[in-house]
Amino acid sequence: MSVPQVVIVGRPNVGKSSLLNWIAGKRISVVDPTAGVTRDRVTHLIHEKDRYFELVDTGGMGVEDADNLTADIEHQIDVAIESADVVVFVVDGQSGIAPLDRHVSERLRRLQTPKILVVNKCDSTRFDQEIAEFYALIGGGAESDDVIVTSVKAKRNRTELLKAIVKRLPPEEETEEAEGESLESMPELKLAIVGRRNVGKSTFINALAETDRMIVSDVAGTTRDSVDIRFELDGKSFVAIDTPGVRKRKSLANDIEYYGLVRAKRSIRRADVVMMLFDASDTISRVDKQLVDEIETNYKPCIFVVNKWDKGLELEMTTEKWTEYLIHNFPGMRHAPIAFITAQSGRNVKKIINLAQSVYKQARERVSTGQLNRVVKAAVMANAPRHKQNRRPKIYYATQVSTQPPTIVLKCNDPKLFDGSWKRYLLGVFREKLPFQEVPVKLYFRGKEDREDLGPSLDEDEPMRQMGMSSTAN
Repeated sequence: MSVPQVVIVGRPNVGKSSLLNWIAGKRISVVDPTAGVTRDRVTHLIHEKDRYFELVDTGGMGVEDADNLTADIEHQIDVAIESADVVVFVVDGQSGIAPLDRHVSERLRRLQTPKILVVNKCDSTRFDQEIAEFYALIGGGAESDDVIVTSVKAKRNRTELLKAIVKRLPPEEETEEAEGESLESMPELKLAIVGRRNVGKSTFINALAETDRMIVSDVAGTTRDSVDIRFELDGKSFVAIDTPGVRKRKSLANDIEYYGLVRAKRSIRRADVVMMLFDASDTISRVDKQLVDEIETNYKPCIFVVNKWDKGLELEMTTEKWTEYLIHNFPGMRHAPIAFITAQSGRNVKKIINLAQSVYKQARERVSTGQLNRVVKAAVMANAPRHKQNRRPKIYYATQVSTQPPTIVLKCNDPKLFDGSWKRYLLGVFREKLPFQEVPVKLYFRGKEDREDLGPSLDEDEPMRQMGMSSTAN
């Protein structure tokens, strides 16, 4: 199970970014009275009561952005809400209910996701007597901790809010169940088939499912909606998610094409493994890069599938040339396996399913803390991170906190001391030494001062001794 996401939403200027910074114990989001300052999603890993979760700040709902980025802001909010395990709906306790608060409430009402209403900016207890009106925003049947009164300025009820969040997180995955999982015991595998128009996605799915369920046509853009097709292979169940072919955004001539792009991105987020199709007889396009960027941003396991390989051979292409070409264009995805197929004839199609199962299994792997720390210790001894500002970077402890994607937290003296090249080196070591060779791995470096990252309730010196490192900070 991936790290749960707790998404903070609300209209502009209710204190969403201040709330995230307050809970995180450090300045993460920009705090400014100007509406629309927060545009992209801002994420921070929180550790509370032996549970990890990602706290996500979003832009203000309903704001008209001065730089004409309203649609992009709203898209980021939609993505965050769609992936949320808990929604924290923030309102301003001093100003009362505003029309935009009702707009946010209506937008959230259809969600089955657990929600907490935070009445913020209640700097004094006198505001507590006036919060009854806010209950209308969450509907009837509210529990006592569905509404939390807070004040960042007066430091009111941070503990109560965190307790309410942790209570609503999905049940934690049992480590014992995750370790040593066999392919037979894995749940139904969801495969998203994505690529630009006319790359052969529907033909590929027909070959997988051995049926003409999709409309296969030489007319580019035939599939206009995402379609789930269930099929079985060797007694195992799969879902193939076919998506519309994506064209350049400036070429989106109508709503059907626009929503095709949205659905393609949604399919990527829904999938366990993404199959990114390329045409062996064509060059990589801007659309391909846009889709791969979405895959990379969402840490999705991916297989690069070079289709129409018969045409590639006619053009005297080789697998080595295409592999180098893909790595050159997508250096951040060099871990992704590459397959060469001809969907029309069914060549190598079934082998991809076995590869997808292997990649999915890697994404669900969990390694022990002892094994992980031994790997980190050896990596540091082989190539220690360079000193920065006369300070020596130190890693005290490492632990895997989640799967899908494998998520590793490294407790250190100061995350800023570790440069990007050393982090990439460590990630390469993890791929070589741990069972994560072909999947994305999410790394978090957390300093000792991070209030949420105090670690499990055990003797912290023991893992430090295991790492062979001093527990004394510079």
